[in-house]
Amino acid sequence: MDNRNFTLLTDYYELTMMQGYFKNSIDEHVVFDLFYRRNPDDGGFAICAGLDHAIEYIKSLHFDYDDIAYLRGLGDFDDDFLNYLASFHFTGDIYAIPEGSLIFPREPLVKVVAPIMEAQLVETALLNLINHQSLIATKAARVCYAARGGAVMEFGLRRAQGPDAGTFGARAAVIGGCVGTSNVICAKEYDVPALGTHAHSWIMSFPDELTAFRKYADLYPGNTTLLVDTYDTLRSGVPNAIKVFEELREKNKMPRAYGIRLDSGDLAYLSKKARKMLDDAGFTDAKICASSDLDEYLIDSLLAQGARIDSWGVGTNLITSKDTPAFGGVYKLSAIATRDDVTSDNADGWEPRIKLSENPVKVTNPGNKTVFRIYDRESGKLRADLIALAGEKFDTSQDMMLFDPDATWKKTRLEGGSYEMREILIPIFKNGQCVYESPSVMEIQAYCKREIDTLWDESRRLVNPQSVYVDLSDKLYDMKSALLEKYTQR
Repeated sequence: MDNRNFTLLTDYYELTMMQGYFKNSIDEHVVFDLFYRRNPDDGGFAICAGLDHAIEYIKSLHFDYDDIAYLRGLGDFDDDFLNYLASFHFTGDIYAIPEGSLIFPREPLVKVVAPIMEAQLVETALLNLINHQSLIATKAARVCYAARGGAVMEFGLRRAQGPDAGTFGARAAVIGGCVGTSNVICAKEYDVPALGTHAHSWIMSFPDELTAFRKYADLYPGNTTLLVDTYDTLRSGVPNAIKVFEELREKNKMPRAYGIRLDSGDLAYLSKKARKMLDDAGFTDAKICASSDLDEYLIDSLLAQGARIDSWGVGTNLITSKDTPAFGGVYKLSAIATRDDVTSDNADGWEPRIKLSENPVKVTNPGNKTVFRIYDRESGKLRADLIALAGEKFDTSQDMMLFDPDATWKKTRLEGGSYEMREILIPIFKNGQCVYESPSVMEIQAYCKREIDTLWDESRRLVNPQSVYVDLSDKLYDMKSALLEKYTQR
């Protein structure tokens, strides 16, 4: 991302539409919303990620000479439009929900307020960056929840769909809760812990397993984790690891951290047997790490069977989000300016737009909007998200009625003084200039943990979780209803 111009990271029709707007002198300011419709893995929440890369993309947005020459060679673009592109830069406003935040279906994660050609061009890249990293951060959060406090390490680079997916995905996995990654370039670029042990090839390259363990312990006396399943886990691997630990203890050279790794077989059975063997030998503080095609469901099942596993190396199923390989974010026009003095933080002067569909979930929410998060004042737990028109104000000392916008008979009354509200869609760019400073990845991870702690346990279940309400303000609901009535009566 730092060394390449990603302006052409776009779908071709974005450029052809831009030329159409240009030729027809359509240059109104518009509002586009980036949102998604369904939580990955049918979960109760998702985690927003990818904003930092989206910011870098917007900052560097421009067409190089080579880009213009390439587009000219395609034969579809006229010189006057290409001359416009030659001086193109982003001048609009962008609002976003910060990385590491809990997010829910149908609420804007990113709001772009800009001249229509600018807003149209950035669609594809924003979706690419936000969709992918939000998907992996969400998967990581689910895996970490299943681990019940056990450390989860991201080990997926070799199975990722390419270098960028492996590196950006590892970053997102750390945001979602992983303690570190095996991906060294990710660890370097984003200042996150680099983690790993050794492969079976290390064991096989020595005359015997015991020698391989001894050599590894000599090389890494501060952190000695030995892979014990190359030949026979319980008859060879664990006994040889114990022998090396005994030798280190006799020399008063016990590692600061040490243990074994299991990478195959019945992990529940083997971990329980290995734990007893280690404890009987006096190594009660030795850690047991497990890998081997893990995901949240398998980890949950293993722990339910009493597996004695302290940490988890999770690769393929995490870095590819195997069960749900796409996030499904979309980017839809929601308002057009009716006068020159409109502002992005107020709904006045914006003409709402709505997309209709025979599939109710695909009907969009119109207007220039924002998002508020509502918390229970006593517990600090999340009660609901409220999508409102930009500029709406709410008095938390007054009662608030929440209702499902699709099933309006489902209502909840919040008593005045019992709840708090926080606007979570915040300014990132104003007039083309970035006004937001991205935290470090580890700071985002800490924020993400605090966010997840605001969820009720019922919404964190891996299977059939309780949905978090995402409601519409009365003004937005009335606007949407009026538009539905207008277009369905034709």
